[in-house]
Amino acid sequence: MDQEGLLFPKGEKKKKRMKHPKSILNTQKGICFIMGTPAKTERHHIFGGPNRKHSERYGLTVELCPYCHRESRHSAHQDGMINHVLQEMGQRAFEEKIGSREEFVKIFGKNYLEEEKCSKNSEK
Repeated sequence: MDQEGLLFPKGEKKKKRMKHPKSILNTQKGICFIMGTPAKTERHHIFGGPNRKHSERYGLTVELCPYCHRESRHSAHQDGMINHVLQEMGQRAFEEKIGSREEFVKIFGKNYLEEEKCSKNSEK
């Protein structure tokens, strides 16, 4: 059907939804990654904000129960230490399975492996 002249013509094509790749961390739907117990789980993107799409693309997600994801004050969204540990684990998994540290920093904008940054600086 010709759409010309219609008040609300349909656009060209809808965007295809991104398929969720499998996580590169050993996580399983229905098992909380932090507690290791069976539970209804939610997908947590390890690198959020502007890096959320990169987390999705490279499989840097983990399955967490609602308590560990957002409800507890020690959850991934409320406890910076928990979040940082997950980010370190995510970067290590990226470097083991996908690319180099330089590639990681280029994509995510930061090196999250603090102890390795410190040891490299002390060697100089």
